[in-house]
Amino acid sequence: MDQGGQEGGSLAAKITHLITTLYPEGRPGYAKLAAQIRERTGATLSSTYLWELASGRKRNLTQETLGTLAAFFGVPAEYFLDDAVTSRVDAQLELAQALRNQKVRSIALRADGLSDDTLDALLAMVTEARKIERLGPPAEQPEDEPGA
Repeated sequence: MDQGGQEGGSLAAKITHLITTLYPEGRPGYAKLAAQIRERTGATLSSTYLWELASGRKRNLTQETLGTLAAFFGVPAEYFLDDAVTSRVDAQLELAQALRNQKVRSIALRADGLSDDTLDALLAMVTEARKIERLGPPAEQPEDEPGA
């Protein structure tokens, strides 16, 4: 299963993205990560092997290792093999990250029950605020959203 050769879609990039997403406050060392994988999954992966996968030095892995990584990160095994699945899961992870912020959750909860016209107006305001702060559009913008 060679996952190399695709910029951004490589196995190394996917593993690094998952580590960064799982540990937004700072990446743990590979020894700590290996210990956490062993605790959660019962499988043993060496810290060196994890580093080799995340750095792109190793690009082939067994089905068993693929399953272990998927179980640990909470993603389907296809995440590492299919860029369409990767994109879908990354969008879900981005939403989960955004919802870690209490203010984002509060806005989402308070918007529940508002009319479609009011929601469209709020979306337009948020889109303009993102432009002002030079954030650009969110990674995945639904087709029915204004400005899409």
